[in-house]
Amino acid sequence: MDSQLKITFVTIVPSPYQRDFFAALARREGVELKVYYLEAASPDSPWPEQPLRDYERILPGGWLPFGGARWHYHWRLPDFSAADFVVLSSLTSLTGQWLMRHSLKTKRWLFWGERLRQQSSKSKQFIQQLLTEPLQHATAIVGIGRKAEEDYRLRFPSQRHFNIPYHCDLSSFRPKAGIEPQNKPVTFLFCGQMIQRKGLDTLLHAFDQLVQSGKEARLLLVGREADLPEFLKRTSAAAQARIDYEGFQAPETLPKYFDRADVFVLPSRYDGWGVVVNQALGAGLPVIASDAVGAAHDLVEENVNGLKFPAGDVASLQRCLERFVTEPGLVNRWSQASFAKAANLTPEAGAEKWVKLFKRLAENA
Repeated sequence: MDSQLKITFVTIVPSPYQRDFFAALARREGVELKVYYLEAASPDSPWPEQPLRDYERILPGGWLPFGGARWHYHWRLPDFSAADFVVLSSLTSLTGQWLMRHSLKTKRWLFWGERLRQQSSKSKQFIQQLLTEPLQHATAIVGIGRKAEEDYRLRFPSQRHFNIPYHCDLSSFRPKAGIEPQNKPVTFLFCGQMIQRKGLDTLLHAFDQLVQSGKEARLLLVGREADLPEFLKRTSAAAQARIDYEGFQAPETLPKYFDRADVFVLPSRYDGWGVVVNQALGAGLPVIASDAVGAAHDLVEENVNGLKFPAGDVASLQRCLERFVTEPGLVNRWSQASFAKAANLTPEAGAEKWVKLFKRLAENA
C-alpha cells in the first residue's frame, strides 16, 4: 500500500451528518475517498436532495419491502480493486449481503454500524443471526457508540472492535443568545417522529403528571405528526395547554427550535444512536435520555450534562423533568458541560479517528 490511503464507504443514504464527516475525510491530505450510496433518499427521509460531490455516487438499483425494512438491490456494483479498505454500513440489503459474502472476500473490509435491536421472537433472532453471520469475516467491526461496540464484541469475540460514533457539523446549533436560559418556565424539547418507538407516549404521560403536580413547565414538540393525535387523547387539557407542536421542520430550520428550549429529551424505547443528541449538545442543552438511546451512553454524563432513565419508565422520567424545574441554576451549569462536549463531535474529529484506525490496521496487516 502506498502513502495514499484509498478508502471506499458503502452506506445507505446521503444523510447530512454522514456527508459532513465524509467531506472532512475527503479534505484530509493522503486520503483518496469514494462513497457509494444505496439510494438517493429514503421514503421517510427528512433530508432534501443535495448535489453530490465528486467522490460520491448513487448506485443504480432499487429496493423491495420485506419485514418492515427496505431490501436494496443494485447492478454495476463498485470496483473495489484499488481500495485499501472498504467500509460497509448495511446489513439489511441484498447488496450489502452480496458484498460481504462475495465481492469483499479478498478485500480488507470493515463493518460500521449502530447497536442492533434486541429481537423478542425466535424467528427474528434467527434472521438477525443470519444477516450478521458475515461479520465474522470482517477485518474489523466499528460500533457507532460504546453500546454498539460492546454488543458486537459479545456476538463476535474473535474480531477486532472499535467505537467511532457519528460526527457532524454542529456550528449552526451554537446558542444564539449565550447558554444562559431565557425561558421561564423551563421548556423541554423533543425532536423526532411522534411514534411509540421514540417514546413520545412516555414523555407525554410524564409531562402530564408533572403539570398535574402543580409544576410550571412547557413542552416543545418538533417532528412528523404520526401518532401524536392519538397520544394527545390520553393527555389532560392542562398539559395540552402547555405543549407547543411545531410540526415537521427542515434540517436547516431546526437550530431555531433548539434555541427556544432549555432541556432536550429523547425517551426512545430503541435508538441505535440518535444524532439529535449530538445536536442538543451543539445547542448547549442538557439532555434527558432513556437507556435505550445509544448516544446517551457516550454523550450524556450523569449529573454533569444530563440524566438517564430506564426506557418506558414514566415515574423515572417525571423525576428527571421535575429536577430541572425545581433546581435553579441546574440548566445553565449542565448546558455549559453539554456545549463543551460538542467540541469533540466535529466532522474533523471523526475524520481524525478514522484515519488513525486505517493506519493502525494497515500497520498490523
